[in-house]
Amino acid sequence: MSTKYKFGESTGAYFVSFATVNWIDVFTRDSYFGNIIESLNFCRKNKAMEIYGYCIMPSHIHLIFRSGNGDPSGLMRDFKGFTSKKM
Repeated sequence: MSTKYKFGESTGAYFVSFATVNWIDVFTRDSYFGNIIESLNFCRKNKAMEIYGYCIMPSHIHLIFRSGNGDPSGLMRDFKGFTSKKM
């Protein structure tokens, strides 16, 4: 299965979900939950991410966003990279 996000239109708003390995409840800890919020804020301020809504569940995240610079794949790559380094 591909691990890259594929977006048909670079200027559209998208709904994405991603889960932890084996659906382990990671985001119940305040520090990990805070890392997600910090990553979203970083991408919003520095990567032109427009966030329309998100839901952080214990083992997965739902996100509705748009890339202001027309590169949603790169934005998801940067979000996940920034988040993984923080965790």
